[in-house]
Amino acid sequence: MLGLIFRVPAAERRYPMTISSSLNAGVAGLNANATRLATISDNIANSNTYGYKRASTDFESFVIANNAGAGVYSAGGVRASTTRLIEERGALISTSNATDIAVAGRGMLPVTTAVSLDAATGDQPMMMSTTGSFHTDSDGVLKTDSGLVLLAWPADADGSIPTFPRDTMAGLEPVVINANQTAGDPTTVMNLGVNLPAEDATDPLPLSVEYFGNLGTSETLDMTFTPEAADNTWTFTIRDSAQSGTIIGEYTLEFDASRANGGTLVSVNPTANNPAGATYTDGVLALEVGGGAAVSGGPIEMTIGKIGDTNGLTQLSDSFAPTQITKDGSPVGNLTSVEVDDNGYITATYDTGFTRKLYQIPLVDVPNPNGLISLNNQTYQVSPDSGSFFLWDAGDGPTGSVVGYAREGSTTDVAGELTDLIQTQRAYSSNAKVIQTVDEMLQETTNIKR
Repeated sequence: MLGLIFRVPAAERRYPMTISSSLNAGVAGLNANATRLATISDNIANSNTYGYKRASTDFESFVIANNAGAGVYSAGGVRASTTRLIEERGALISTSNATDIAVAGRGMLPVTTAVSLDAATGDQPMMMSTTGSFHTDSDGVLKTDSGLVLLAWPADADGSIPTFPRDTMAGLEPVVINANQTAGDPTTVMNLGVNLPAEDATDPLPLSVEYFGNLGTSETLDMTFTPEAADNTWTFTIRDSAQSGTIIGEYTLEFDASRANGGTLVSVNPTANNPAGATYTDGVLALEVGGGAAVSGGPIEMTIGKIGDTNGLTQLSDSFAPTQITKDGSPVGNLTSVEVDDNGYITATYDTGFTRKLYQIPLVDVPNPNGLISLNNQTYQVSPDSGSFFLWDAGDGPTGSVVGYAREGSTTDVAGELTDLIQTQRAYSSNAKVIQTVDEMLQETTNIKR
């Protein structure tokens, strides 16, 4: 009997059978599609979660080097990578809560955790979120139900925001709003428009105007216009009720009688009774009130009009008439509401009509938002992939605006996710079929020996 000799081709002697690589590729396909299924499931589950950013799965082929033309191919399979698409923005949804806050455009709100505020170390982690429903707790701290505390720059007493560093958390504080707080607004500016009679004036003409002191107290500037013997000349005396009627300003007023500028001021000169510092400059009197104590950082500036100006003090016809008197300031009032504007300013309104800026919310931006580390409750932290953060005034640079009475919706498109779900199911079934086929082929190989 002749012996049969089978010669294995050189290519097959150099390379192992590739059927096992098909099995590995099928398993890799199952794992990759299982990962995609997980992201789809997460996206659909959070389709109604405010501020949720959908996750995306990308597939990448894995190639095992083969010699071209060798007649042998080893399947490398597939690898899955996931990305949180943080830079995508959801639709803004209107609410009835003034401190429901969202960002229209690029940028995020600076937040931290309530737990970190209670920690003795005082080290607050820098976190970011694109939206939040904030409410005051028992201590007045503005935070969400999940324990996220809103951070902002505090305003000074006059409502101005100091200069803070933009690349650190220094200066950021938890927003605290005391619902029982009261506040007053001292008077700093007053505009006095009065017409004095041009003839038949013999007696002093009194005028009183209310102003508000540093402590919200109501005080009065008692003014007297006294006609002098010289034509078109008056003595203007100002007394302060907070100083028991002390003269805080006295001036000689002279009015023009010419055709061109009749009735306007010609000169304003201090008398011997005028206190030092109560000057007249460019239409404005500088008056120290309340015993010389500065009002909100300075004296009351009373505008009476420039030389030759028809606004302010005039001398026309024969009637004494306060034509227009305006001033700032208000008495002490109780807090009635708090709102957030497009620039991120948190403004308090009091029942006296007075408003005051309490905080400014900066917007946090990083070069690569998708590189941020995703945390619970739709919050994020800086990572090496995201780059360093910078704090912008809302609307400046690349950032958008801050929107109150609004929440940002989820970026999940349910219809798109369901479409991806069908494709993933088909792909998973196909990879399972590959594994089944490889198993049957291996079984056939085993049966050859029987």
